[in-house]
Amino acid sequence: MAQYSAPSPALKRVLEPTGLTVSPLCLGCAPLGDMADTFGYSVPDAQALETFRAALSGPINFIDNAASYGDGEAERRLGIVLAEMGGLPEGYVVATKADRDPQTGDFSGEQMRRSVERSLRLLGLDYIQIVHLHDPEHSTWEQITAPDGAIETLLDLKREGVIGYIGLAGGPADLMQRYVETDAFDLLVTHNRYTLLNRSGSALIDAAAARGMGVLNAAPYGSGLLAKGPDSGARYVYQEAPPEVLEQARALDAVCRRYDVPLGAAALQFSMRDPRITSTVVGMTKPERIQQTVEWASYAIPDDLWTDLAAIGHSTQDPEASRWG
Repeated sequence: MAQYSAPSPALKRVLEPTGLTVSPLCLGCAPLGDMADTFGYSVPDAQALETFRAALSGPINFIDNAASYGDGEAERRLGIVLAEMGGLPEGYVVATKADRDPQTGDFSGEQMRRSVERSLRLLGLDYIQIVHLHDPEHSTWEQITAPDGAIETLLDLKREGVIGYIGLAGGPADLMQRYVETDAFDLLVTHNRYTLLNRSGSALIDAAAARGMGVLNAAPYGSGLLAKGPDSGARYVYQEAPPEVLEQARALDAVCRRYDVPLGAAALQFSMRDPRITSTVVGMTKPERIQQTVEWASYAIPDDLWTDLAAIGHSTQDPEASRWG
């Protein structure tokens, strides 16, 4: 039986158009912000610090954070470990996201600057390689694109040398594509919308890649379901998994079992093997989860498995549509 050559987690790729060299796996920091309401579990301080230490001593050289992850908690924790190491180690890349004010919802240009300045303080850095505009769906197009709005302020920070490159990280694919078409961004982050269960972000990824943007695909497990399994009680896209999604996940799992391949390995490599995607962002909350993810990334998967998985089908509807009301 033919085997697909799995991507090596240690083999770095150039993240165009930045020129930065990154691993095909990226540590996603959302759960490391101790966001129990979102993920359904807590991550204590000591556990998060050990996870960051493990990440900064292994094959993964790319870390994706955000100002809103635990309202700065994930950045604070990463900053502690970076300080222990005397700063960001050479060859490592840190991205974060500029966020609206969690109390007021302010998404102004001034708030973007405040968000980046706080991130610099919490991370203990004087320069951030990548800053993404985060979840602009929580504001209006007019406010985000205003002459003194969020996008223009991030461009100002780039011109000032405070940040290196600007990315876009948001939800609804149609709206994100509209932002992609402004040509203001270097990078795109999708999440939950390009997985074994859902392909609603595929056209968006095409649009970004066609413009020469670097593409990062986050949440390849649908926020945990494809890693923990359909009968684990894991959430899907931060909510209780609906029956039709569980049925689809069980069908995927059954195919993987026939080939003796972990469902999580197939879900991860589905993203990693896509030539449009430079790095896949995975939330990991323990050092052993990092090791498991690295093992899944290099798991030998038969070519026929991909054919059989494709026959199961997938959704093209926004998986978070119910969250937007």
